[in-house]
Amino acid sequence: MRRSMKVGAALIIGGAIIVAAVTLPKRNRGVEVRLESVETRDLVSAVNASGWIRPHRRVDVQSDIMGRVIDLRVVEGQVVKKDEVLLRIDPTQYEAALARAHAAVSEASARGAQARASYIQAERNYARQQRLFERDSTLVSRQALEQAETDFRVQKELLSAADFGIAQARASLGEAQDRLSKTVIRAPMDGTITRLDVEEGETAIVGTMNNPGSLLLTVADLAAMEAVVRVDETDVPEIALGDSAVVTIDAFPRQMFAGRVTEISHSSVRPPESVQAGTGAGGGQAVDFEVVITLDAPPPGLRPDLSATADVITDARQHVTAIPIIALTVRERGDVQALPQEDPAARAAADAARRDRLDVEGVFVVRQGKASFVPIEIGITGHEHFEVLSGVAPGDSVVAGPYEAIRSLRDGDAVRTAPEARNGTGTAQTTRR
Repeated sequence: MRRSMKVGAALIIGGAIIVAAVTLPKRNRGVEVRLESVETRDLVSAVNASGWIRPHRRVDVQSDIMGRVIDLRVVEGQVVKKDEVLLRIDPTQYEAALARAHAAVSEASARGAQARASYIQAERNYARQQRLFERDSTLVSRQALEQAETDFRVQKELLSAADFGIAQARASLGEAQDRLSKTVIRAPMDGTITRLDVEEGETAIVGTMNNPGSLLLTVADLAAMEAVVRVDETDVPEIALGDSAVVTIDAFPRQMFAGRVTEISHSSVRPPESVQAGTGAGGGQAVDFEVVITLDAPPPGLRPDLSATADVITDARQHVTAIPIIALTVRERGDVQALPQEDPAARAAADAARRDRLDVEGVFVVRQGKASFVPIEIGITGHEHFEVLSGVAPGDSVVAGPYEAIRSLRDGDAVRTAPEARNGTGTAQTTRR
């Protein structure tokens, strides 16, 4: 019994020694990482946003009068010239109103002529009474003279009222003529009918304060097109008027179109107060601003409302020190130790300048097989790389993946190059909004 127990114990101890011999060297080799050398590159910083295509100039045509469409002369997609007749609305009631307005002008003119004749008669009578009174006061009494003067003044005011009546009647006539002319809808500009929302026989509705009215059609100039994209509030300050942009349109795959920023909205698409009023809480929702990009050479066949994506170029740098985006990580300030080559005074000054931040941005630089966390200051953001203003220099080796390894690394950990990186098959996966 004792012999068998000794043999079992020996086997257990031998197995433990073998496991330790196998696992300890593997553990001592360190964390597998992918390394990349810091290099100088040309970087372009861009803000990516999506939106849609619209014409630079378009007019939504609505009717100023109510009536039934009796003559529709255009179809959607038709090219029209300015002042070309697009449709007609039934003019029957407006022709009748115009006839009444003509009759009212004639009636007012007749009353005006009558008032003028009465005024002339009263003026002559007053002048005659005044001459007789001045020649001999016994021929005309003062009362008769005053009566003649009063009648003259009354007829003068009646003539003035008749003149105003004529002016009013003529204004009504002009209004009736204007309303009748609005039964003919003409093209407001040269362009293309991009939307036709009415059919012959339908009734055009006039817009009011509470009712926008019926949209008849839309005329747009398709020669000048622009992309309207919605940019997050955090990216809007980086964009300026005149910035160049590259626009891709889903309907035109594998093509890119150049453009420039021509308009940046000063208010958000959905103001925060409206979000709060509608949902009761708007603080957690993203706020977007519209940015308009005018296309330099829109392709033939480009239509409004097509989906588009734009990269607005906000900055460009040449021959700058750069690191992969994936290499940048953050650590809490308490976990960062000053490296031997760092000046303690400079580090203290940098900490004071960033005292309002709870963490520090940096990269893991590999020296003699160990990862050292180095705080860095970054500049612009390229498609796959950050510009580095301070902290590392060209030639330094930084940990560029995988993400799980970077997240779990600590200052001073031993690292080793991953097999795929040694074979040249490692690729850095980066994303940029």
